[in-house]
Amino acid sequence: DLYRKVFVFRTDPSDAYVVLRAKPEQPLLNFTVCLRSYTDLTRPHSLFSYATKAQDNEILLFKPKPTEYRFYVGGKSVTFRVPESRGDWEHVCASWESATGIAEFWLNGKPWPRKGLQRGYAVGAEAVIMLGQEQDAFGGGFDVYNSFTGELADVHLWDAGLSPDKMRAAYQSLRLPPALLAWRSLSYETKGDVVVKPRLRE
Repeated sequence: DLYRKVFVFRTDPSDAYVVLRAKPEQPLLNFTVCLRSYTDLTRPHSLFSYATKAQDNEILLFKPKPTEYRFYVGGKSVTFRVPESRGDWEHVCASWESATGIAEFWLNGKPWPRKGLQRGYAVGAEAVIMLGQEQDAFGGGFDVYNSFTGELADVHLWDAGLSPDKMRAAYQSLRLPPALLAWRSLSYETKGDVVVKPRLRE
C-alpha cells in the first residue's frame, strides 16, 4: 500500500523507471489516467507511458515544457497550455472516450477546455506501462533527456471516463472507484535509481 508514499527519481538525467502491472481484458474505448508530480525540471519529461507493440505512444502524458502538457492517444496528441508551476505538487488527470474522441484534461482539480483526439480509436490491451521514461519501443527505447526527475504519487488508471465529481475526488485523494491501476494496491517493479519514500508535505 503506497498511501502517503511517493516514488523519488533521484538523478537527472535518469535511466530509472517503474513498471506498473495492469492487464486490461479488452482494448480500452474509454480511460482516465491521474497522477501527482513534484519536480523542478524545465526540460521535456514523461509522466506516464503506456506502449503496445503496435504503438509506443498508445497513451502518453508528457510535459514538453513548464507551461505545457501533451496528451497522446494512439500516437496522436493534443496540447494543453498551463500556468507555470510555483514549485508545488501538480495533480493531473487526462481522460478520453473513443465514441466522441473527446479528450479531457484536469489540473489540480480544475478542467481545461476539452479537445478532440482519435475518434473511433481503440487503445490496445497488451501493454507495457511505466513511470519515469517515455517508451520509444515496446518496453524500452528511452531517451534519458525525456526522463522524469522528482517525485511521483497517486497514480491511477481507469477503463472509464470519470465524472467531474470523481475527477475532483481524485485531486483531493478521496474514495475512488475500483481501477485497473490503483495507488493503494499498485503492483510495480522499480528499475534503477528510484526509491519509495514517505511524502514530505501535502
